[in-house]
Amino acid sequence: MMTDNPHIQNLGELAEELLQKARGASSGRAAHSVYSGRYLKQALLTLTAGTTMAEHDSPPEATLQVLQGSVALSSAEESWDLRAGDIMTIPPEGTDARRGDNRGVTLRVQVTQ
Repeated sequence: MMTDNPHIQNLGELAEELLQKARGASSGRAAHSVYSGRYLKQALLTLTAGTTMAEHDSPPEATLQVLQGSVALSSAEESWDLRAGDIMTIPPEGTDARRGDNRGVTLRVQVTQ
């Protein structure tokens, strides 16, 4: 959604919608592209309890912000426990994400290219 016109989205409402979709999906997750421009991409991702995202590489410049719930992010050498309100830079080497409790987690991922 690259546009010169301002566009307002309510992330709280969108997160709730995505969490409901994730609960109904066999994968236990749902995602939505919030913004996709030439240099900036932002996505909202929800994971349900027990859902794991397999290890994958991240772009050189990416951040992860937890909007609600909590998530464990790990690489081959380190792990981090993040909860609502936390934001971190994502290491470019392989990381995976794991969700542990009954509430869903909503992650906002921002990538600069």
